[in-house]
Amino acid sequence: MQYSKELIINALRTVMDPDLGKDLVTLNMIDDVNFQGNKISFKVVLTTSACPLKNRIKQDCIDAIHTLLDPAAVVEVEMTSRTNTNRPVNQQLLKGVKNIIAVASGKGGVGKSTIAANLAVALGRTGAKVGLIDADIYGPSVPLMFDEVNTKPGAIEKDGKMLITPIEKYGIKILSIGFFVDPEKALVWRGPMASNALTQLFTEADWGELDYLVLDMPPGTGDIHLTIVQQLSVTGVAIVTTPQEVALADARKAIGMFSQENINVPILGLVENMSWFTPKELPNNKYFIFGEEGGKKLAAEFNIPLLGQIPLVQGIRESGDDGRPIAMNDNSPVADAFRKLAENTAQQVSIRNHTMAPTVPVNLTH
Repeated sequence: MQYSKELIINALRTVMDPDLGKDLVTLNMIDDVNFQGNKISFKVVLTTSACPLKNRIKQDCIDAIHTLLDPAAVVEVEMTSRTNTNRPVNQQLLKGVKNIIAVASGKGGVGKSTIAANLAVALGRTGAKVGLIDADIYGPSVPLMFDEVNTKPGAIEKDGKMLITPIEKYGIKILSIGFFVDPEKALVWRGPMASNALTQLFTEADWGELDYLVLDMPPGTGDIHLTIVQQLSVTGVAIVTTPQEVALADARKAIGMFSQENINVPILGLVENMSWFTPKELPNNKYFIFGEEGGKKLAAEFNIPLLGQIPLVQGIRESGDDGRPIAMNDNSPVADAFRKLAENTAQQVSIRNHTMAPTVPVNLTH
């Protein structure tokens, strides 16, 4: 059969992106179409390297060529990615950052920092360029989780200005106020002091080009949260909770804060942490210590995605204390849970960027 680029493209027009609801050609996701003999090759450029549907999309492309063009064709599909963004083009802060993901919670003690650290690592392991800011000013834990407690960031001069160079660990660029203070001393700061210290982490640092910048937010709904939404165009927020009702009540408040009309930062979804307890010696058992599926029910209540359910296992705590997030461990089933969390989060970022208006910093007058 005689092939042509037009025939190949027309066949691929029938392949839909399941999340974005349009065909791959319309979405400009098909590139480098070539053919020789009975061999057809092309690239599919996904909107994120963490796409959970990449294998399905690849097979759909192959099926479209075989069904609509030539069942005997040898089809080679190269799956690549170009992370999408809709942050304002005139943004001054973090110009090279495509997406900012805030990880927040209504209360402390729900494992928000553990989720943020492992989410960043899991995103990075997909090939994305990722940064992590420890915005939990009063209780910075990222230095411990990355085994960099006594490390001090360097500096570089750019355009006549000295900028902090984030520490790179496990392929992730990280900054925390914990790198600049005595880890043995409590941080006793008034709100404006804490906000100013945080501002320096994203205004006076050389973050370069990033696909995702994860913000580990402090618990609650206070000054730091307002500072961030006023100064940064946050792509969206992932809310962390445990299944117990007292945590769910505070998660509702966090969702309510970001959903306020004068703030209106998109909610990417909910992460249910400590969903069940699985002892090391009984890896197939589940004990619902904090209640069952509270996060799932809350996500349904607000009609937002449940991004992931993370079990309560000893290995998560041990890996955090050892400075090697468990998402690094390919042999751990918990690492698979964080991989799925990263895929689902990246998926929601892509959908949000395609279906919603560009994010802009919030203008709060009171």
